[in-house]
Amino acid sequence: MTDSNNTVMPCSRGGIRVRSLLALAMAGIFASGCSLIQDRSDDYATAEQAEPLHGIDGEPLPRQRSAYPIRSVSGSGTMANQVPRPPDLTAEILDENYVIESVNDQSWLLVNEVPGRIWPAVAAWMNETGLAVASDSTQLGMMQSEIANFSRRARELVGLGEAVSGEPLTLVQVRLAPGVRRKTTEIQVRPRRVEDAPGRLLPWQDQPMDQAREEQLLNDLSQFLQAREDNRSYSRAALDMSSEPRVSMRRPNAEQEQAVVIELPYDRAWGEVRRVLEDENIPVLDLDQSAGYFLVDGRPAEDRQRGWLTSWFAGDEVEPVATNRVDLVEEDGRVIVTADRADGYNGGNYSRSVLSRLYEYLY
Repeated sequence: MTDSNNTVMPCSRGGIRVRSLLALAMAGIFASGCSLIQDRSDDYATAEQAEPLHGIDGEPLPRQRSAYPIRSVSGSGTMANQVPRPPDLTAEILDENYVIESVNDQSWLLVNEVPGRIWPAVAAWMNETGLAVASDSTQLGMMQSEIANFSRRARELVGLGEAVSGEPLTLVQVRLAPGVRRKTTEIQVRPRRVEDAPGRLLPWQDQPMDQAREEQLLNDLSQFLQAREDNRSYSRAALDMSSEPRVSMRRPNAEQEQAVVIELPYDRAWGEVRRVLEDENIPVLDLDQSAGYFLVDGRPAEDRQRGWLTSWFAGDEVEPVATNRVDLVEEDGRVIVTADRADGYNGGNYSRSVLSRLYEYLY
C-alpha cells in the first residue's frame, strides 16, 4: 500500500491473510471445475408427471398439448409389419457361394445356404433336366430319379449314348446334408446302374460309378441353382433333415483331454483340418496322413514377427518352429482331433489356441 506521498508502505498481516484465503478459494473453484454444478441430466428418469395447469377459474389452460405426441398406429400398416428383416450373414461364411470340392473318390457341391432352402431347387433341377423325382426322403436327405434311359435329355445328362437293346438301366441319386461349416449344404449327385425300375428309394451307394461324370452333374446343378437364386423357395418338409452340427468341442476332464470332434470319415476330416491350417496361416512343418499328425507352428502371428531391429536386417518373420503336434484318430465313425506340445519344444504351450482356431473355423 502507499501513502499520500506515493511512498510504498508494507501490507499488513491481515491483508496478506485475506488475500491468501481468497486465492485458495479461487483455486478450489477452478480445480473442481463444474463439479459444483448439479448434474440433472438423468433426473427425467425419476420425475413424476405434474398435474395440468389451471387458470384462476379452475379450468385447464387452452392449447395444452404434448410437445411430441405419440401417434397411434393400427391396421396392416403398422410399424411392426414394416420392420426390415435382419441381414443374412450366410454369404460371409464362404468366399464363393457354390464350390465343387473333392476328397479322394468323393465329390460334392458346397452351397452357402441351409438345406431347407436348397431342397426345392434341387427337385426343380431334377424335373427340368428330365431325370424327374421318383422317390425322396427329407429325413434321409435323398432324392432318386426315374430311369434315365427313357428320356433323351436325361440320357445326355448322365452320358448315355444312342439307345441300344439290352443296355443297362441308369438312375440318379442326390444326397443333401448339412455342411461341415455352419449354414452350408453339401450336395452329392451319383448315377448308378440297376437291373429294373426299383419302385422305392434305394440305399445310398458309397462308391461312385464315374466321378468325372458326377462332377459334370454337380457343375450343371450349380449353374441351375445360381440362375434361380432370386426365386428360391423354402421346404418345410426339409426341416426334418438332420441339423446337428458335424463339428463339436469336447471339454477336458479327468478321463479325456480337450479335442475337436468331427463327424466325418477320416479322409474328409483330414482334408478339412489341412484346409483350416492353410487358411488360418498356421505353418505346417511336417505331416503324415497315414500316421495321422501335423507338426505346426501354433504361435500367434504377432509372436512369429521379429523385433524391429532384427527385422531391419533379416525380414519380417522368423523361421517357423514346430511348437505343436496335431493328431487325428478315427473312432466310431468320427475323427478326434487333439493337440499337444511338440517333442523338443520348451516354449509356451499353444495347444488350446490351435484347437480353438480349428473349431471356430469349422463351426
